[in-house]
Amino acid sequence: MNKINNIIREEINAIGGQELFLTVLQNSELWKKSDRWDDQKVDNWFKTKLKNDTELGLGFTHEEPLTALMKNYINSYKDLPQYVYQIQTKFRNEMRSKSGIMRCREFLMKDLYSFCRNQEEHDKFYEKSKQAYLNIFARCGLENITYLTFASGGVFSKYSHEFQTITKSGEDTIYVDKNKRIAINKEVYNNDVLENLNLRKDELIEERAVEVGNIFTLGTRFSEALGLKYADENGQQQNVFMGSYGIGPGRVMGTIAEVYNDQDGLIWPESIAPYQIHLVDLRSKMDDQFYSILQKENFEVIYDDREINPGMKLKDADLMGMPYRLVLSDKLNGKVEFKKRSGKEVSIYPLKKVIKLLK
Repeated sequence: MNKINNIIREEINAIGGQELFLTVLQNSELWKKSDRWDDQKVDNWFKTKLKNDTELGLGFTHEEPLTALMKNYINSYKDLPQYVYQIQTKFRNEMRSKSGIMRCREFLMKDLYSFCRNQEEHDKFYEKSKQAYLNIFARCGLENITYLTFASGGVFSKYSHEFQTITKSGEDTIYVDKNKRIAINKEVYNNDVLENLNLRKDELIEERAVEVGNIFTLGTRFSEALGLKYADENGQQQNVFMGSYGIGPGRVMGTIAEVYNDQDGLIWPESIAPYQIHLVDLRSKMDDQFYSILQKENFEVIYDDREINPGMKLKDADLMGMPYRLVLSDKLNGKVEFKKRSGKEVSIYPLKKVIKLLK
């Protein structure tokens, strides 16, 4: 999870994002201003009370509190644009939580919010965010199976955009043009949309997919409700133009697990694997000399020195799915068995050769 979060940080920082961390506990007064406190209008609130009977909510997103916060930092056109994000726990009172970490009531989310002078400035950043998202999914190992997907828009935009990863376990149905690298969500799939996007029905393939990210144009919906304004070049007060950009790191991790596996277990991509190397010690007299050498070479290593059946150790290595498995055995005369988790070929090398190969 930390590896995925750091990839997200690097790509969002590269387009100007500034990271912060907001409170989960939500003041009802802010949300009443945007008309999103009423349970009849937003049905996934978790709400609680303080000892003095003040009602609070557990944040399911953060447009309202961040818009209110930015009133302290945005006064003039010179203060814009601003791009602020966090990686933080969200709570959603889903009717049905399912599919392990794919749909949870408590989950980690990267939520980014853009604050711009106008639609034109917003659109430039919106396009940058598309590429940043594609970079994130590529670095997580989902490059060739994740598509920019057109979905239903809001008040200020004809479309929103999802990032959908093809997998049989997906909840969504999308229609993919593999040459143009774009897709349409079933919810907006019709002849008008096809014509608008210059797509041909006979060139689209129906697929099951998981939504791993989404981006929205918010316009002035929240800045109007909460009074976030700026003085333009002529001193006139204008509403700040906003956008929202989400990724669920847990859902990304779950999707990677759905995509990269075989009958024996997981096959983590190197970029996000918990460890690079699974070191399995099958010797009658185990010691951590090899483990220490690998650590000094700055490899990330999980070392299995448990006194259990050798077959169980090897099965656990396959199950856990680290990119490289190294085996130490009395039968190898000081050499090391080397195997990639993604392949079947097993080789025997001296330790120095193994280190060279890994580097």
